[in-house]
Order: sequence, then structure tokens, then C-alpha cells
Amino acid sequence: MIFDDVRNIALAWPEVEDGTSYGTPALKVRKKMLVRLKEDGDTLVMPGVPPDERDMLVESQPKVFFFTDHYRDYPMVLIRLSMAKRATIESNLCCGGNGRRSPRRPRARRSRRHNAAPALRRSNSSCPVLLFSPASTS
Repeated sequence: MIFDDVRNIALAWPEVEDGTSYGTPALKVRKKMLVRLKEDGDTLVMPGVPPDERDMLVESQPKVFFFTDHYRDYPMVLIRLSMAKRATIESNLCCGGNGRRSPRRPRARRSRRHNAAPALRRSNSSCPVLLFSPASTS
């Protein structure tokens, strides 16, 4: 994979936009970094991955996931794009970190009459699914 592949995957989601971070290409959701490309052009920095989850990823796929001493104390994982498969990137962009990095659907508008907020439910996967109740008309 290359960063353009990651960009094509992520830009299909709502609220994801191109940006930069530390002078390198990045993808952002509501001005918060989803991922960024490191200066070497092959390493993806993915924030929002708790250390225990990061350790599990590194242990299960050490050729793909890793971190350096610089990132040891931060909730981030590094990904070697040249070793990663599309499915791995998609699942970790969308669902890694218990969905903290994933773009949400736009919030439902609250009616002044009906103060109902959307319900957040978990599916069988680790990705949260936002379920909207149909607006009642009266």
C-alpha cells in the first residue's frame, strides 16, 4: 500500500479531509488527525491507539505494526505501508482504538419539541454504530 491508497479509502468517509501535520500529508476528521505520513514516505502514524492495543498489534503483526522510543509514551502506533494489506488498514482506520479514530456520521438535528439524541450502540465488531431514530412528525 501507499499513502494514496489510504487517502482513497478514508476520503470516501464523511468529514475526512486532506491536510498536513508536521509538514507531511495527513488525513483529518473535524480538524483532528486521523493519520499522517512520516517523512520516510512509508510509515503511517496512527494516533488514538492505547498502549495495550498497540502492544497486541505489534505482537500479532510485527512486520506491519511497530513503534519507536519517541512514541512509547503516546497512544500511537506506526504502520509500515509497504508491508500492510488493504484490509488491515481499513479495519484499523475505521475500528482501531475502539472506534475513537473513526469518522462518525453527522449528528442528527435535535428538534426543539423532541429532545431525543442519537443512540450509540456497539455491533459485534469493536466499531460503534450510530443509530438514528426516525423523527416523529406532529
